[in-house]
Amino acid sequence: MSPTTPTVAHLLQRNADTWPDRPALSWREPGSADWTVLTWSQVRDSVARLAAAYAALGVAPGDHVLLMMGNRPEHWLSDLALVRAGAVTTTVYSTSAPDQVRHIARHCRARLAVVGDAASAGVWERLVADPDTPLERLVVVDGADPDRAHVPYADLVAEPAAGPDDPAIATRPDPGPDDRLTVVYTSGTTGDPKGVVLTHRHVFGNATALDRVVDLPDHAEHICYLPLAHIAERMLGLYLPLFRASHVWLCADPEQLPEVLRHVRPPQFFGVPRVWEKLASALRAGLDRLPGDRRAALERARALAAEHVARLERGEEVPDDLAEGFERAREQVLAPVLAAVGLDRVVWAASASAPMPLDVVRFWAGMGLAVMDAWGLTESAGVATVNSPVSGFRLGSVGRPLDGVELRVADDGEVLLRGATVFEGYLRPDGTVEPAADAEGWFATGDVGRRDDDGFVWITDRKKELIITSHGKNVAPSPVENALKEHPLIGQAYVHGDGRPHLVALLVLDPEAAPAWAAAHGAGTAGDGRSLAEHPAVLAEVDRAVAAANARLSRAEQVKRHRLLDREWGPGTGELTPSLKLRRRVVQDRYRDELAGLYAP
Repeated sequence: MSPTTPTVAHLLQRNADTWPDRPALSWREPGSADWTVLTWSQVRDSVARLAAAYAALGVAPGDHVLLMMGNRPEHWLSDLALVRAGAVTTTVYSTSAPDQVRHIARHCRARLAVVGDAASAGVWERLVADPDTPLERLVVVDGADPDRAHVPYADLVAEPAAGPDDPAIATRPDPGPDDRLTVVYTSGTTGDPKGVVLTHRHVFGNATALDRVVDLPDHAEHICYLPLAHIAERMLGLYLPLFRASHVWLCADPEQLPEVLRHVRPPQFFGVPRVWEKLASALRAGLDRLPGDRRAALERARALAAEHVARLERGEEVPDDLAEGFERAREQVLAPVLAAVGLDRVVWAASASAPMPLDVVRFWAGMGLAVMDAWGLTESAGVATVNSPVSGFRLGSVGRPLDGVELRVADDGEVLLRGATVFEGYLRPDGTVEPAADAEGWFATGDVGRRDDDGFVWITDRKKELIITSHGKNVAPSPVENALKEHPLIGQAYVHGDGRPHLVALLVLDPEAAPAWAAAHGAGTAGDGRSLAEHPAVLAEVDRAVAAANARLSRAEQVKRHRLLDREWGPGTGELTPSLKLRRRVVQDRYRDELAGLYAP
C-alpha cells in the first residue's frame, strides 16, 4: 500500500507497528473519575476482534451499517472495525427524529444498526419489523434485551480473540483508496437528509492537505466532543487521529467539555463559533471580577498579544522587543488565565461551520490565541479552505484553499469547488451515486462569498438564507446577527425580514454573561431567564446594544424592532442543529406570532 494513498487498514497497521505503546484512545466510564486508555496496538487488536465479530454477524463487504451512539469507545472502535470488515459506515445524530432515522435506514439499505442503549433502540426496533426497510439486526451496547431481538454488544467483544489472520477477515481484501469509506448525511435543515459518499481517497487526501498547513506536535491530543455524525468531528476525532497517530480523548457529554479541557490541556482545539462564544463569555465573567491591579496587568498583556497577532496577520516581521514582551506577557499573565479553561497549551485554535463574530475573534487574539477559521462542507470531506499560522491568515476570513482544491466565485456570488477531495455525488436508494457537479466538474456549494487579492476567501452567508426585503435589497443575515452579538449580553440572534420593508430580530440573553452583568449593574441577582429578560435595566441595555450595532450597519441591514426572549436555543429544543448551526426555518415557524408582532403598527 502506497503511503500517499492510505486507507483505514493501512493506517491502523502502521500505527500499531510504529507506535505500539503510544496512547490512542481515552475515555471515562459513566460515574468514574478515572480514564481508561488504549494504546495503538490495543486499538488494532480490538478493531480486529470486532471486525471478525461483525463479519460473523453477516456484515459483508459493501454493506451499509448505521451507528447511533454518543462519543464512546464502542462507537469509535466499531466504526473502524466495520470499515476493516469492508462495510460502509454512517453515524446517525442521536437527536434525529424517527422519520429521519427511517429515511436514512431505507435510503442506504442498511441491514445492521449499532445503538447505544435500549431506550434509543425503540425507533430501530420498529424499523426491523418494517417490511419496507431492509434492517435485519440490532446490536445494543447497554441494556440489550434478548426478548426484543437485540444482539448484545458484550457478546461481540466476548468472542475468542481474533487477529489479522482470522478467517472471517483474512479472506477479505482490504478496502482500497477508491472504495467507499463512509456516507455522511447532511443535517436535513431544508428537507430530507442527503447521503454524501466519501472514499478513503477523499478523506485521507483531505487529511494530507490539511496536515501541510497545520503545525502541531507529533501525536497531538484531540478532545472528541462534537457529534461523530458531523463531518468535522469525523475528520478531527476519527480519521485525522488515525492519520496522525494522535491521542483521542472522548467526551461523551458536551456539558463536561470545560472539565475535560482543563484535564487534557490539548495543543489543538476546534470549536464551532457558539462554543468559542460560550468559552469567551465564561472567561470574560471571571476577568470582570479581577482586582484593579490584575485587571490593569491583563489589559497590558492583551494589548501586546493583540499587536503580536496583528503583525502575524499582516505577514510582517515581529520586532524583537514585541516578541520578547509578548512571550513574557503570555507566560506570566495570559497563560495562567487560559489555564482556567484548559487552553494554555493550545498552538492551533480553529473554528468552522458558521461565521465567527469578529469581536469574539478579537477577544481571543487579545488572549494570544488566533482562532483560525476554516470553511468546507460534508461534500468537500470537511475543510476546503483554511487559515494557517504556516501559510498565512486573515481573521474574519476562512483562509485559502487547501492543496488540490480549486475554488471560484460565480457571477451571483456563489462559491464553487472542484478537486480531488471534493465528493463525486449523493447516494441514490439503489446504491449508485448521483453526480453533483456540472459538466466542468464544479460543485455549487450554496454559500455566498468573495475572494480578495491575496487569495483569502470571505464567506458572507448561505445563498438560500439571503433576505430580500420588499424594497429589493439583498441582506445577508449572519453579519447582522454577529453585529448584534458583539454586546456580551446578547448570546444568540435571529434576523428576519424576507419580503418585508425592514429587518426585525429575536434576541436571546447569554446565560453566562447576563447574570454577571445584572449583578454588576444593580439589576438584581441572577434570577431566572424570564426575570432577566423582563428587567427594565436589561431591556434598556439591549436597546443600546441594538442601536450600537445599527450604527455600524447599512440602512438596509439595520434592525428596526427587536424582542428579547427568555430561553436559550439549543439542539434539544430544535432551534440549533447538533453542530450548533441556527435552524432558521424552525425559529421562524416557532416564533411566527412574535415576529408578526414586531411588524404590527
